[in-house]
Amino acid sequence: MPGSIHTDRRFTPPPRTYLRRAQPVSLSHGFTLIELMITVAVIAILAAIAVPSYFQYTLRSNRSAAESVMQEIAGAQERYMVDSRQFAGNLSTLGYTVPNTVSPNYNVVMVATASSASGGTPPSYTVTATPQGTQVRDTACATLTLNGDGSKLASGGAANCWK
Repeated sequence: MPGSIHTDRRFTPPPRTYLRRAQPVSLSHGFTLIELMITVAVIAILAAIAVPSYFQYTLRSNRSAAESVMQEIAGAQERYMVDSRQFAGNLSTLGYTVPNTVSPNYNVVMVATASSASGGTPPSYTVTATPQGTQVRDTACATLTLNGDGSKLASGGAANCWK
């Protein structure tokens, strides 16, 4: 058939152009609200566990530092007793100052007692650390006491205050 489109080699149809469909806007370049909410929830759960544990660790660490200072004072008292044949009445007589790592958290006081006139009670001393500042939250151990005979007490009632 002459004039037929298919057999006529002179005529070539124009190339077909397809219209592209409009693509929806993709949010693949950011986070969805659900992803952000899940992340915030995970962080909140971790913080709820970690923060109280950190505070307990801080209280125990401060208590340990105070106990160490109290034992240093007891050692200084024993050395003073060997040299002077009596216990020092206060920390300044020992030449001891409470370190800055302990003084914001505990008020450390030492009191010496003389022997009785009848000789029935030997001389002794008591070192007491009273919590102050943020350390007052340590209600399990509260006030720490170290006596000249080596006995260790805590007013909070917990059995494991001294380590």
